[in-house]
Amino acid sequence: MKQQLAPERPDSERTSGQPRGTMVLKMNPTARILNGIEIAAQIKAEVAEEARTLTAGGITPGLAVVLVGHVAASEIYVRSKVKTCAELGLWSEMLTPPENVTTEELLELVAGLNARDEVDGILIQLPLPAHVDTRRLLEAVSPEKDVDGFHPINVGRLQSSASHGIQAGTVLAPCTPAGIMEIMKRSDLPVAGQHAVVLGRSEIVGKPVAMMLLNASATVTVCHSKTVEIERYTREADILVAAIGRPGFVTAEMVKPGATLIDVGINRVTDAAEVARFFPGDEARAAQFAQRGSTLVGDIHPAAFALAGAYTPVPGGVGALTIAMLMKNTVAAAKARRGATKYREVAAAKA
Repeated sequence: MKQQLAPERPDSERTSGQPRGTMVLKMNPTARILNGIEIAAQIKAEVAEEARTLTAGGITPGLAVVLVGHVAASEIYVRSKVKTCAELGLWSEMLTPPENVTTEELLELVAGLNARDEVDGILIQLPLPAHVDTRRLLEAVSPEKDVDGFHPINVGRLQSSASHGIQAGTVLAPCTPAGIMEIMKRSDLPVAGQHAVVLGRSEIVGKPVAMMLLNASATVTVCHSKTVEIERYTREADILVAAIGRPGFVTAEMVKPGATLIDVGINRVTDAAEVARFFPGDEARAAQFAQRGSTLVGDIHPAAFALAGAYTPVPGGVGALTIAMLMKNTVAAAKARRGATKYREVAAAKA
């Protein structure tokens, strides 16, 4: 993405002793940290209560996870999902076909999961081996069990859900964008009428979060790799969502003071010079890097957070919501598919 920063901007100051083009940005000493871990804990507690209610009615929400081959990062992530299911009262099943499995064999596996009534959610862990047709496989999942929200039918439902949709439980939305909206909602941050700028147009985050913000009555601009002078748009953003996978791309000069900054990026930095550039004087980060040989940084340069009205940290921000929203989607699918009436009856009896 092209970064061409203008020499000065209205919210900058230049003293007489400074050359023209030097900016002194006005910092916000009270920038609010949006704690994704705390919000995820709230959601998990609600999911656990809903799962108990469904189980009392004879329905235990179930999630099937398909993990192909042996990818270390995927295995860790899947184990975390399975562990969270157990903690919240959902049952889970992990299927592990070999690396050389064919697309046709996987399609047969998915068809079997679609036919099993006790399976409420099906998750295909990505990435898949290069020889597997990922699109065919994702589209083979029943839309009612598509807890990742990737099926074209669910994408269409999301687009037409401006006034009901998610609120009515008829849409299974992608987990990370749904988590972003939960952060905004539970933090009492305004969305309606705000100018939201989304950096990135991926199917997983950029496009769906743009649609969800639009459904919430924000005015939305989407920027991407072909956007010219991207900072012209970011400086006007009341809400800035960065989801481009480039460490520290959004600098302080690109941010509107007081904006809400949502950092979706999780980038592992392994170069000591880069760590020093992103976290100058941060002894805790330096110690972490010395111990682990790496540290995490988002798509927003940490210095930009000083201008924000509110921001999500990395780690501990948006990333913490993804598994919580997967659990929420699984329970929602169980209620929609086979438990809505029973859920209402049991919930009424408990009230």
